[in-house]
Amino acid sequence: MSLRVIVSQLMLCVLLVCPAAWADSAPERFRDTDYPLPRFVSLKSDKVYVRAGPSTNYPIEWVFRREGLPVEIIQEFETWRKIRDHEGQTGWVHKLLLSGKRTVLTRTEGDEKRIAMHEGFADTSRIVAYVEPMVVAELDKCVEQWCRLQAGLYRGWVERKFLFGIYETEEFN
Repeated sequence: MSLRVIVSQLMLCVLLVCPAAWADSAPERFRDTDYPLPRFVSLKSDKVYVRAGPSTNYPIEWVFRREGLPVEIIQEFETWRKIRDHEGQTGWVHKLLLSGKRTVLTRTEGDEKRIAMHEGFADTSRIVAYVEPMVVAELDKCVEQWCRLQAGLYRGWVERKFLFGIYETEEFN
């Protein structure tokens, strides 16, 4: 048997045993969609298992327990999506557990304890509510550095810098 045949068979075995490694090394090869990467989506369920690799054969690393939480898809492998959360943690989730509904997670900077939600998209507009950090809100629209959100009973504008779930230069209507 030639060295080329042995190497080919060995590579085939590695790919069959460890698809996560193959998916990481060739991200475009197994794309399931034509949607851009990376992109934001949200969790469809209040119980989402995050696995070490793109298959139920891989161990569960942790469980999300928050429906609507925004996550970033950074890679695709067949029906699996590699996601990154607001803390930078990554793992694999089945696509059926994700939704295209856009949400954001509020976050503060520095010593701030809450975020002002304004009537208009300017610091000088009336404050309609204060939002705590780690609130999941529905994303409605973004204009320049401001985004309009629906958080519970409140609707208003929040500075983009306080949000995880929307890119700095992304247009959203």
